[in-house]
Amino acid sequence: MAKIIGAQPLYDYDTGTKVYLPGRREPKIVVIGGGHGQSTALRGLKRYTSNLTGIVAVSDDGGGSGMLREDLGILPPGDIRNCIMALSNTEPLLEKLMSYRFESGTLLGQSFGNLFLAAMSEICGSFDEAVRNMCKVLSVTGKVLPVTNENIFLEAEFENGKTTLGESSIYLDKKINDCRIHEVRLIPAHPRALEESLQEILGADLVLIGPGSLYTSVIPNFLVAGITEAVAATKALRIFVMNVMTQDGETEGYTGIDHIQAFCSHAAEGLIDVCLANDAPIDEAVLSAYRKEDSEPIRLCQKEIEALGIQVVTKPLIAHSKFARHDSEKLAEAVMEIYQKLHT
Repeated sequence: MAKIIGAQPLYDYDTGTKVYLPGRREPKIVVIGGGHGQSTALRGLKRYTSNLTGIVAVSDDGGGSGMLREDLGILPPGDIRNCIMALSNTEPLLEKLMSYRFESGTLLGQSFGNLFLAAMSEICGSFDEAVRNMCKVLSVTGKVLPVTNENIFLEAEFENGKTTLGESSIYLDKKINDCRIHEVRLIPAHPRALEESLQEILGADLVLIGPGSLYTSVIPNFLVAGITEAVAATKALRIFVMNVMTQDGETEGYTGIDHIQAFCSHAAEGLIDVCLANDAPIDEAVLSAYRKEDSEPIRLCQKEIEALGIQVVTKPLIAHSKFARHDSEKLAEAVMEIYQKLHT
């Protein structure tokens, strides 16, 4: 990886405008994941580039997305909708409408944005085409793509050999089995990746993996045929964003190296150039609430990660709130700083 000397910020936070440097195009960035972590990353990165693509896992079968999936046979729209809203440049009222959840009746708890995407899917004839047209309606910066158009489910196998089918079942069954997740797999196995998703990865300057739930948001993308191979073949700088906290019902007791090893065992070794992790302290009041849910800050194990040939970068990345989560601006700034210093 070559070092760029004298690189300057691409975004001026004081004036709120992008900075186009002479002779430099906007970097092409692909974010692979799902859940709130992915939309957080996209929201911050859109301030640096319009060449931005979110590739989203589609194995969710719980909540409002699961209900629509069961009733209409469409892919789960929830994470897709969150990413679209993170990248949208629309009127506040329309944004509020897309985020609105019904408070009574048979639609109780359902998101209007999910229903909108479900209707678009029937009108357009395919889920990816529905997503593409919803992006147009909401003036999205960049692209949002499902990792596959195929109807898939997530199965988990625990260390005791027992299995559970369905992403929404993993949390409770892990508690019942009281042991770590050994492996997750897709049913049916090896679904075909959306061709556009593969092309976006191969043509990227930067590929961001995560942040997000390790087994249910990040890894499922790499179980889709072609994704691991594309990330291995791309010339892009590849950054793995370490989660801030362990996740109850998924990664209790995991260290940073545990996350990396689990990812590599499902995808492949050699896919990560840089691991980006938070080093800001977390307020005790916030930690106390997380401890009640068997969640704690991830101990990085930096030397063990570096022994795998992965460069580790730590930065203060968390937002000041009642949750220990990434701040979109801090995360994006750290990612772009790494990109400006290191790229192939």
